[in-house]
Amino acid sequence: MTSRFPAIAADVTSLFATRNTHAVEVAILQPADPFLDMAGEDLRRRIFLTESETGQTLCLRPEFTIPVCLDHISSQAGTPRRYSYLGEVFRQRREGGNEFFQAGIEDLGDRDTAEADARSVADAHALLSLVLPGRSLAVTLGDQGIFEAVLAALGLPRGWRMRLARAFGSAPMLQAALADLANPPRNGQLSGEVAALVLDGDLEGLSTHIAGGMEEAGLSASGGRSPTDIARRLIEKAELRSVRLSNEAFAALKSFLAIDVPLDGATQALESFATGAGLSLGVALEKFAARARAIEAHGLPAGKIRYDAAFGRPLDYYTGVVFEIAAQGGERPLAGGGRYDRLLTLLGAKTAIPGVGFSVWLDRIEVLRETAP
Repeated sequence: MTSRFPAIAADVTSLFATRNTHAVEVAILQPADPFLDMAGEDLRRRIFLTESETGQTLCLRPEFTIPVCLDHISSQAGTPRRYSYLGEVFRQRREGGNEFFQAGIEDLGDRDTAEADARSVADAHALLSLVLPGRSLAVTLGDQGIFEAVLAALGLPRGWRMRLARAFGSAPMLQAALADLANPPRNGQLSGEVAALVLDGDLEGLSTHIAGGMEEAGLSASGGRSPTDIARRLIEKAELRSVRLSNEAFAALKSFLAIDVPLDGATQALESFATGAGLSLGVALEKFAARARAIEAHGLPAGKIRYDAAFGRPLDYYTGVVFEIAAQGGERPLAGGGRYDRLLTLLGAKTAIPGVGFSVWLDRIEVLRETAP
């Protein structure tokens, strides 16, 4: 590891030592189900899957957040607790190789979420500033919680809120969902027993029917969605086709997604949007404002951080702030992170544990270090 990235590894671990973190190492082979269930469509397609001698579906570590959270749960460590890591992840990638290095911090259990969010953005910015001296950095920030609050305030049914929330990190998926919301598709091509089960909303019966069909065809759910997941999506799609959003509500949603302002004007922009649309964003907006103040208190230039209401990250477990940091004018992010308050409970924690974290791409940093700023 250090032979490949000697300067970066030394600088990164030096910064982590000043941030009150516990260095952690997690296994390269991980149980695949948590990633298949929670990591999002994009990452799910790029995972390297294998199988243990006992038939358990495993994968090469595609990211660190889920493994660090699983390790925290199994160790029964107390919170708040901050973990740092530096190691390889493995993904099928179109550019470069399939193995690359990531480093980051996962901040678990701090109930002051505004401060923890701000600290995560500040630590990511400080790390990049350390290893890329002289580089101008651009920070883009979004908020899954604000987006979901707008959907709820518009009165969208649960099925549509879930679909749009899942699409939030992918511009093509979000555009497709909005197109369907504006013009719901006609009934699908389902027929016979499947159509009847979907129409009845019979999740258990439809899951059993799909599982039987997969077994007959010799298909395994280990590399994709489970029969229950497929059945749930089919029922959701049928319910979604019955909903048409009013022109006023659809216009309000499009207006919200068009907000793209410096962070120091973002709270005012959201307040103006909510007032104009006749919506209440309640606690979500209060949390947003508190986080913006905390970011400014950390010394980050709020006027140079962009809030993009349509910005998300393609991982299903995010619940609040999401952010990426790139070199000014650069196309690919060098760091990315966000808040994931439901993740540890879904992974088996007995009590709710808030979490926020970030990762940096060391291979992308290395390329920039080889060129003059």
